[in-house]
Amino acid sequence: MSDDQDTLYRRIGGDAAIVSLLDKFYGRVLNDPDLRGFFANSSIEQLKSMQREFFAAALDGPVKYAGNDLSHIHQGRGIQAKHFRLFVNHLMSVLEEEHLISRRDAMDIVFRIATYFEQIIGDAGGVDG
Repeated sequence: MSDDQDTLYRRIGGDAAIVSLLDKFYGRVLNDPDLRGFFANSSIEQLKSMQREFFAAALDGPVKYAGNDLSHIHQGRGIQAKHFRLFVNHLMSVLEEEHLISRRDAMDIVFRIATYFEQIIGDAGGVDG
């Protein structure tokens, strides 16, 4: 990007917007019977903190993601393409309901997260039972 003000991170409202987005988003994800099991043994506060850093970095914010490699984190969890789609659909729903950002920016966020598809589903990618 040519200008820090032009980053997606800034356009959506920076850290405060990401925190709000993640609160609403994980409210949906944790209430989804097909997804909540993946988080049964997770600290939700720690997860949100890590996701806050991940989203900020993915959206060109002033943050460098320092968490573990996504392939390592998600390995062996049985995450399939259908789970990834549900996850992304919840994200898109929250972004659309907020009406605080443009449709273009919402689609850009989803596109950026979707680029991590292979790292997240790993070997389960071909299994969509």
